[in-house]
Amino acid sequence: MQNTTDDKTTSEVIPEQMGYNTRFQFQCHKGVKCFTRCCRGIDIMLTPYDILTMRKHLNITSEEFLAIYTDIHLLEKADLPVVTLKLLDDDQKSCPFVRDKEGCLVYECRPSACRYYPLGMGSLSYANELSKDTAKDNDDAFFFTVKESHCFGFEEKKEWSVADWREDQGVNIRDEANAGWTDLIVRKKSVPMSIKLSEQSKQMFFLACYNIDKFRTFVFESSFLEKFDVDPVTLEEIRHDDVKLLRFGFGWLKSVFFKEGEIKIKQQK
Repeated sequence: MQNTTDDKTTSEVIPEQMGYNTRFQFQCHKGVKCFTRCCRGIDIMLTPYDILTMRKHLNITSEEFLAIYTDIHLLEKADLPVVTLKLLDDDQKSCPFVRDKEGCLVYECRPSACRYYPLGMGSLSYANELSKDTAKDNDDAFFFTVKESHCFGFEEKKEWSVADWREDQGVNIRDEANAGWTDLIVRKKSVPMSIKLSEQSKQMFFLACYNIDKFRTFVFESSFLEKFDVDPVTLEEIRHDDVKLLRFGFGWLKSVFFKEGEIKIKQQK
């Protein structure tokens, strides 16, 4: 961000808030002279849906994807494990999937953060709106442009509304799929820092959110179904549908962590 004419420092400048109908000018393509610059020296948090789709595109298991392509961090304010894309150990700290001429090798399943760029998203009081599942339904959501000095995409003539950009980049379906995960993080951030999760709870969160293949095995091949009451229709759905299993996992974590949700412990006879 550049300084404004009233001599505010960069850290003091508040980005212009944009709504769904706000229009902006931007386009990225191989002809732009900064092509692939935004894929170097980045910090990309991967969502559960990102991992689900990327591991499927690469035809590897979620556990293999996590081992090869990710780093694990603890999100400090939430005290929850999160996953970031592991960068190459080169001079530019490049994304492992970017090539100078070809661009992104996994473009059709690229992460949500890449799809949003050059937009950022925030909320004025999202922490108090835990019942709102997606940004589209959240009247308090706002957006802003991320203008980096190396990016020439803003000089292109293509014009979008925020809503058009989200639709074109396919972030709506991703935000919806990740809504339960986002809700868990926001809820946990609202809990006093003095209340810490056990290591077992963090492992449960990691398993259900990021290692979808191993979570399916856990549900169907451990004592899980002896402890939790899951109806037959849901069981059949999550046996074969990764997205439904992901949402089931979010619901299960919500029940375990916050004693809310539809997944209940079986009553002892």
